[in-house]
Amino acid sequence: MFKLMHNIVISIILLLFIFIIIWSIFIEPNQIEIKYYEIQDSQLKGTRIVFAGDFHFKKHQQKRADKIISLINQQNADLVLSTGDYINSHKESASMPVSQIAENIGKIRPRVYTSLGNHDFWAGNEKITKEFKKHNITVLSNSNAKIKIKDKIIYIAGVEDLQTGNPDVEKALENTQSPRILLTHSPDIFPDIRQKNINLILAGHLHGGQIRIPFIGAIIVPSKYGNKYSKGLIIDNHKKMIVTKGIGTSIIPVRFNCKPDFIVIDFI
Repeated sequence: MFKLMHNIVISIILLLFIFIIIWSIFIEPNQIEIKYYEIQDSQLKGTRIVFAGDFHFKKHQQKRADKIISLINQQNADLVLSTGDYINSHKESASMPVSQIAENIGKIRPRVYTSLGNHDFWAGNEKITKEFKKHNITVLSNSNAKIKIKDKIIYIAGVEDLQTGNPDVEKALENTQSPRILLTHSPDIFPDIRQKNINLILAGHLHGGQIRIPFIGAIIVPSKYGNKYSKGLIIDNHKKMIVTKGIGTSIIPVRFNCKPDFIVIDFI
């Protein structure tokens, strides 16, 4: 009897393990969530933004790209922003070609303003910037853009990636005024941002950890702050930052308890 019970328990554990593997590799990475936030801001009231990042487009993922673009365009945003990492791996050869990525992102409406990530830098950020420009996609690298939405003038600033570049917030904000939104691939610069009058900071890079253990959180997060900035809305010292879990995966093609997402922000 004991042996029978022991075998049953072992079988259940094995089946559960197999289920988790299948779920984490083939199912959850394809379950794209749309996260909605309402942010009180009188300067941006009535504006809707879609924020997406960490696409990590792999080869032969055109069907997935079409789905993502369709979902984003269905949100009827006034502005679409991104914080980079379009490239899948360290090299373009392991990724969807840059020209194809640029063509896909160029289908997003309205036009996209973006910073770039560490994987973009490793694959060649100058090439990416050039290809994006062909498709009316603005890359912000310690620079900014002035945008008119309805009756509002909004400044979008973007900084270089912390890991591969030199993020210069002051330079990125030169000749701007409120309302201002700052794009940074890594959220780790958040504590060092002295500017209090940035309306919102957007970041990615951490993918929410990709694998999150219930009641514990992500077991591996590429941040010196651990889980603190791994996902969601963070408010500290009157500064607001939203961190996306990203759309793709990095290093290992696995997600568990950490569905990919993009974010819709309504300012009220």
